[in-house]
Amino acid sequence: MEKSNLSYSDNHHVLLSPPDVYVEPEVPDPFLIDSDASDEEQEINAEGKQGQLSTTTPTRSFSQQNLSRDTPPSPPDESEEEAPEIYLPGLVSPTMFLPIPNTDPLTTLLNKYIHPPERRPARDVSGEWQKNNFHTLVMTNSWRALAKMARDRLVTTDPEDLVLVLGLWYLRLACLSRLRLFNQTSVECTNLFSVLNSVEPQEAKAWLFGKLLPFELEVMYVRLKYWAGDHMGYLDALNALLRKCKLKARMAPRSDPTTSAMWKERGARVTLIIASQLCEMKEFGAATKILEPLCHQSEPTSALRSALARVYLQSGYMEKASAHFAFVEKSPDASEGMKDMNQALLACANGEWDVASGILTRLIGKEPDNFVAVNNLSVSLLSQGRLKEGIEVLEEALKASPASIVVAEPFLFNLSTLYELRSATATQKKLNLLLEVAKWSGDGLKTTCLKMPSN
Repeated sequence: MEKSNLSYSDNHHVLLSPPDVYVEPEVPDPFLIDSDASDEEQEINAEGKQGQLSTTTPTRSFSQQNLSRDTPPSPPDESEEEAPEIYLPGLVSPTMFLPIPNTDPLTTLLNKYIHPPERRPARDVSGEWQKNNFHTLVMTNSWRALAKMARDRLVTTDPEDLVLVLGLWYLRLACLSRLRLFNQTSVECTNLFSVLNSVEPQEAKAWLFGKLLPFELEVMYVRLKYWAGDHMGYLDALNALLRKCKLKARMAPRSDPTTSAMWKERGARVTLIIASQLCEMKEFGAATKILEPLCHQSEPTSALRSALARVYLQSGYMEKASAHFAFVEKSPDASEGMKDMNQALLACANGEWDVASGILTRLIGKEPDNFVAVNNLSVSLLSQGRLKEGIEVLEEALKASPASIVVAEPFLFNLSTLYELRSATATQKKLNLLLEVAKWSGDGLKTTCLKMPSN
């Protein structure tokens, strides 16, 4: 597989050849391993004084989980004092926002490669949102329009409605990151937290950060370090956020199990983000040490077991991967599609490409819209020297459902790579693929998957 440089998809991970020599680094205690009582007391005092994110001792180890789903708000505690009055007009000031560029990478590629201009599909980069509803904008990946909608609503919102204001801020920043405007996201997110950190007195600030600030915004703020290229700093900040989740879960009153469960769920999500980052850094051993406790501290889901097994595959620990796959195979909550995919990945790791092709073909027959299986089938066919069949499998899937395929970057990357391997038709085939992608793609596609230089 390294020769063809293809992506073997399992939703989030890429199956790579294991390193020749692997030394497992030390990692921090995973979620829900209680710290000493003295440490807990210090954390409580620190949080009450600062009311903001902090960093802890750097981790020595370890892309992106879905953080856009709804998270239940913290239930009110009737025993607490009345909420303080907080008025932050700066949060709705137009000066907090930067203009969004009126072009995108796909338009740049079209302008360079497609001539005459009449052949280029029309792309709307105006960001107009008034003519569409929210659901339509989300389903069409219209992140530019959604980002502008959030900004336009923010500047007209009453700053006293902090719940709505902070919700719109998250929508704005999430859409900017989907557009891959990471510098702009970082600037605007920094502007937001500068205003939030200026709240006085400290009691009001602690209440704001503890009760009102959406957890997704805290994760977003931590993400700034990743976009800045400081991956170790990113892990430090994630670890600090994980410690906060542990602390909040322990401090929740026994009479309020909902709050405790909410913070445990958030901690589990942060743990998965840490594991994903460790995988990206090729620290597979550290990633498994982070994930293994989640399989033993509560009733593990088949999805978690499968993800852990696939990390073991990437690190070359076939025996442990097989053990977790076997657990999923016996699990009643695992779908047949998940079981088939696990078997196919294990067969690929063992070099049994013909077996993998058979399993994936059977899976696609039952689930024609399973484009991860289609993508992986193309890789297994190529590994058997069946280049033409691999291209045909991908092209047929693209023709059947172009709107779904064009957002699958590993799919487009593999198809572009197969075209290059069949060099006689590579140039024209890739130009045709660019035109097809431009017709159906919304905003934010990582155009490097098309393997067409923009300069």
